[in-house]
Amino acid sequence: MDEDAQGIDDCIIVGAGPAGWTAAIYLARFHLRIRLFDCGSSRAALIPCTHNHAGYPDGISGIDLLARMRAQGERYGAVRDAVRVDAIERDGEDFVVAAAGRRHRARTVLLATGVVNHRPDMPADLHDRALASGLLRYCPICDGYEVTDKRIGVIGTGEHGMREALFLRGYTRDVTLIAPDADHRLDADCAKAMDDAGIERVDGPCGGYAIESGRIAIDTTRGRLAFDSIYPALGSHIRSELAVAAGARASDEGCLEVDDHQRTSVPGLFAAGDVVKGLDQISHAMGEAGVAATTIRNLLAERSPLRR
Repeated sequence: MDEDAQGIDDCIIVGAGPAGWTAAIYLARFHLRIRLFDCGSSRAALIPCTHNHAGYPDGISGIDLLARMRAQGERYGAVRDAVRVDAIERDGEDFVVAAAGRRHRARTVLLATGVVNHRPDMPADLHDRALASGLLRYCPICDGYEVTDKRIGVIGTGEHGMREALFLRGYTRDVTLIAPDADHRLDADCAKAMDDAGIERVDGPCGGYAIESGRIAIDTTRGRLAFDSIYPALGSHIRSELAVAAGARASDEGCLEVDDHQRTSVPGLFAAGDVVKGLDQISHAMGEAGVAATTIRNLLAERSPLRR
């Protein structure tokens, strides 16, 4: 594996979502040498249009938001490499980041790799069409307002499915919780909460997703049902493996543990955004990235004075 001959970066950022680009903008404007690795799978890029992000009253797509952030970061000198990172290793006080057959050295590393939603069992092209048209939605905090008084299906089981259905009940009376496989695995308290809220429950299995007459339809044990939107409450995969392999502590679910300054348990290794336990919100991820970037700047200044 070739060693990067261009010297050492002040910070390598892994992940090119809102957290990664916010950190890149901050750090580049601190006159630091920044490299950002982008494997092209930011969850934010899947957002058709968000009306929940402050400053965009008419909404903005995830792709457009990321493009604006990238242009802003690169304006100040942030370097983007469109490759996947394979490993992060400590090397004394610094780090070596392996990506695409090369080894890049950095004084600090910020992990902003986010999460990947578990998808319902449906063809990829149908998934993307349903997502783009608002028939399939993943974030009730982001877009629950858009389903006000609509007919909503939630695909999920257990406490996680219950919580999502109850959250959406705050927007509409017509919420149905559908188990993806067998039963709902709800204890007595959860079942009572659902009944008290008037949320209908349909046992699984379910499948046969299709767009029919402008709605999303699905086969269930009660026959074929159609909804204005369906929310999969199937959990997600937290992309923290790189940091964990480098020695960082994580929760049982895989969320990286950080302090109030976004420092992981490995000195010099930071994390921000959805890979850290939090709201899974763009604004929250950006705030964490700003805190992490400022802490990185101050850490580097302590190691050696920053002068122009």
